Amino acid sequence: MKYTTRISLGLLATLTFSSFMLVQPKKPVLRKNLVQMAHPSNSLAITPDTIANPANGLFAEGAQPELIAKQFRFTEGPATDKKGNVFFTDQPNDKIWKYSTDGQLTVFMEKSGRANGLYFDKKGNLLACADENNQLWSISPQGKVTVLLKEFKGHKLNGPNDLWLHPTSGSIYFTDPYYQRDYWTRKSPEITGQKVYFLPKGKSEPVIADENLEQPNGIIGTPDGKTLYVADIKANKTYQYEIAADGKLMNRRLFVEQGSDGMTIDNQGNIYLTGKGVTVYSAAGKKIAHIPVPAGWTGNVTFCGKDRNMLFITASEAVYKLPMLVKGGQ
Repeated sequence: MKYTTRISLGLLATLTFSSFMLVQPKKPVLRKNLVQMAHPSNSLAITPDTIANPANGLFAEGAQPELIAKQFRFTEGPATDKKGNVFFTDQPNDKIWKYSTDGQLTVFMEKSGRANGLYFDKKGNLLACADENNQLWSISPQGKVTVLLKEFKGHKLNGPNDLWLHPTSGSIYFTDPYYQRDYWTRKSPEITGQKVYFLPKGKSEPVIADENLEQPNGIIGTPDGKTLYVADIKANKTYQYEIAADGKLMNRRLFVEQGSDGMTIDNQGNIYLTGKGVTVYSAAGKKIAHIPVPAGWTGNVTFCGKDRNMLFITASEAVYKLPMLVKGGQ
């Protein structure tokens, strides 16, 4: 996750839901691990890549992302609960928000540990990459915090960024890139390298899953728990792994020549990568479609709603939704 240091746009106004013309965002300029947001220009529509079916079965022809709200500093980490409500973070403002299935937008938690990536466990607890002190948290539905992970071999982690919970073993897989934060007192990492780890259920010490990455960021696994995808945003690549019975990762292979911030998967096995809008790839690594989003940077994406058929997009100062013909795979 990378965020801009621009000033908040203020309080939430009364929301009216209407379709918006899409605009082509300029490529963000990376400076000291921050994103300088560009102003969008040029009207666009969703544009699949040379395919027979105009929407390729993903969304209705002519569908466009619809603005929900634009009042944040940098939105990230969307995760959906059992009822279909989606929770997301505004990390610079240190808040976790909830967008309910009936369209209500409320603050779920303030002083959220500068939460970044989120994921729900089977008990309804919200797992969070708490970036303020480089920890992993479990947050109960009532907002009670349990710290799951504080350090690695006596040293602070770089800054847990995104996470995924294995559906059967309960192990937490997470990425740990280093992005210098203005709220940290330290000015350099305490550990060498930027890695992917997994934390076995009930343990307090994580296991290195892959240390041969430049800057891992987005992470997602398949519902059967057999395959894991990790985006190396600095190398501009996304990798696919097999997950062994003991939780270790095997047989790494290049999935696509594109990195990503956050990512998600649908019930057809398609992978959704973010950054400059949302790009969708089939399970075989074929580019299916690109969804332009009118923001300088698209940070993350997930499926929400009672039927899990609404794509929820976090994009810089705003959040959007897009009705889908497929459903979330988680």
